[in-house]
Amino acid sequence: MKITGITIIRNAIKNDYPIVEAINSILPIVNEMIVCIGKGDDDTTQLIQRISSSKIKIIFSEWDMNLRKGGQVLAVETNKALQHVSADTDWVFYIQADEAVHEKYQQAILDAAQKYKDDKRVDGLLFKYLHFYGTYDYVGDSRKWYNCETRIIRNDKNIISYKDAQGFRKGKTKLNVIAIDAFIYHYGWVKSPVQMKVKQKNVSRFWNEDSEAHTAYLASENFYDFNDFDSLKKFNGTHPAAMQKRINEQNWKLDLDTGKKKLELKDRLLQWFEKITGKRLFTCTNEGKTKKCQSFLERG
Repeated sequence: MKITGITIIRNAIKNDYPIVEAINSILPIVNEMIVCIGKGDDDTTQLIQRISSSKIKIIFSEWDMNLRKGGQVLAVETNKALQHVSADTDWVFYIQADEAVHEKYQQAILDAAQKYKDDKRVDGLLFKYLHFYGTYDYVGDSRKWYNCETRIIRNDKNIISYKDAQGFRKGKTKLNVIAIDAFIYHYGWVKSPVQMKVKQKNVSRFWNEDSEAHTAYLASENFYDFNDFDSLKKFNGTHPAAMQKRINEQNWKLDLDTGKKKLELKDRLLQWFEKITGKRLFTCTNEGKTKKCQSFLERG
């Protein structure tokens, strides 16, 4: 079985992306790792080249900023990386620049990939998510955080990155995926208040039209208010080993009130139901047709 990892990155240093940690977290799982580096304004290439692994394959690209509306360029770049996946690859593991996989899930991931390798009815593997916020001690637990996404897809040229590279499709059709017992740890909202605001300004142009409001936002103070959240809980687990150095070097502190809840009654009831049953109701998802896939596998 061959698994190829892919990721895209641009201005990793400028925006403080944990891209090295993301790559290192899946290197033990993949046979090769394709890193598509967009032309930027910092030393991202040197950063990736310093990763000590023969599995790394770097390709270069120039992002078309005319496609930035809705984050479309991110899907375009992801599809560029997919084009470099060799024909003998069974599965493609897509990791984003602010994500990581805990080593405790490596065997479960490999077992699932091996189990469904020859079952062409399965298009991908679905991961659960933990979204860290502010520091490495808090996770978002409201319904605004997506709870699962497909991160391993079959090496099928009909499968492409969708919208802003959040998920995948076959044309406009959702994938048939299998939910596995493994989490992706998402660290996109863990930065110092200054760095968080700088990063938000830098990436805001991928989702915002040029407007007076956007211009005013770009001119605002470089300080992000992490107290503006709807619901958080403390994280008491361990982080991926690949993240440990970055965690040790954290140079800011936040004391966030997890007892504060800014939820409407409807959201409170839906969140209570989800915590009791594990089922999320009335939500638009990218993750694929899990129920259909599981049902026909059970029949088969």
